[in-house]
Amino acid sequence: MLNFISRNLAWLGHDCFRISGEKTIYFDPFQLGKTATADLIFITHEHFDHCSPEDVKKIQGENTILVGTEDVLARLAGKKQAVKVGDRLTMDGIQVEVLPAYNIGKKFHPKASGWVGYIVTVEGKRIYHAGDTDRIPEMKGLKADIALLPVSGTYVMTPQEAAQAALDIKPQVAIPMHFGSIVGQTSDAEKFRDSLAGKIKVVVLKRGGN
Repeated sequence: MLNFISRNLAWLGHDCFRISGEKTIYFDPFQLGKTATADLIFITHEHFDHCSPEDVKKIQGENTILVGTEDVLARLAGKKQAVKVGDRLTMDGIQVEVLPAYNIGKKFHPKASGWVGYIVTVEGKRIYHAGDTDRIPEMKGLKADIALLPVSGTYVMTPQEAAQAALDIKPQVAIPMHFGSIVGQTSDAEKFRDSLAGKIKVVVLKRGGN
């Protein structure tokens, strides 16, 4: 799994990741520099630091498919695939599952908005991008090999809450996100890692790929 991560997965800051391999896949492109054209772009919700039309254009090609909820896709132009919680589909050969992402006891990401996280399967690896979320009941028993989890608190889980979410999911590897840009520090990622020592392997990626 660590070889796959070092070879195929790049954290581009905040909640943005690029997966390379059979297809080039992005999640929540934001504040991108020069980088590769996307086959698929997954967007979790409409907030500016996740749905950035300017950044989408930087990686969008003629055949790029934009994936998101209806409110997200209304802000973007190009080839689109609307999704909602509970969807399971295959796009450009990639298996995709659409999962809920929401706050509990906070108002920033209400469940009623229908915003999402995703599981994509690449080279047989199930990669879960949680989106902006708290630790929610739907995470219990979720099947994922790699879990990308927000850790900065305020709008999403704290490091300790994210650690509990990781224990619910039990991935082979957990990777913290949602720090170092809008909110959160590297220390939040380190607290998340330390909370899971001896329980779940955590990799704190350095920002790269721009």
